[in-house]
Amino acid sequence: MQARTHDITRLLMNWRGGDKAALDLLIPLIREELYRIARRHLGHERKGNSIQPSSLVQEAFLRLLPARETDWRDRVHFFAVASTVMRHVLVDHARAKSRTKRGGGAVHIPLDDAVALSPERIEQVLAIDLALQRLAAKDERKSKVLEMRFFAGLTTEETAEALGIAPQTVMRDWKFASAWLRRELGGEEVEDRGALATD
Repeated sequence: MQARTHDITRLLMNWRGGDKAALDLLIPLIREELYRIARRHLGHERKGNSIQPSSLVQEAFLRLLPARETDWRDRVHFFAVASTVMRHVLVDHARAKSRTKRGGGAVHIPLDDAVALSPERIEQVLAIDLALQRLAAKDERKSKVLEMRFFAGLTTEETAEALGIAPQTVMRDWKFASAWLRRELGGEEVEDRGALATD
């Protein structure tokens, strides 16, 4: 695992430096993790009425490609940014479709032809995004901790590394931010999905 982590970091640096071959080597190493993050983002979707993880990964990666010049610190930083981009993809599509709803009980979005997002899910995506924006306005670090733990599924240590803070600070911020989000969403339970990984 350590070698794989080192390989990803090295290839990210090489890609940033303009080595096009590095991207071809990087994709197989990051694909599985990107799919895992996409499944987390889509975890509450109903079967048959959801964006496919492959579509979300593809669209997010298209947005990440121009970011080659980003100062990727390491693999944790890359996956944290990728998770944020996936959330923005979902929010952008939800906003577009809430303005132009088409047909029946589902809203179709252009990620792929077989995909539909229910009106209820659109409201949930937008509500979470607005809640995160409100939290970021009050405390940006707590908002980032919530996003990295809940959406990206990063461990306490990975979140601490990505943000340059102590693990104890991550745990305190997570406790506050998850309670805050639960209250903002009307008491819905917020599961610490990041804790499913070994801390």
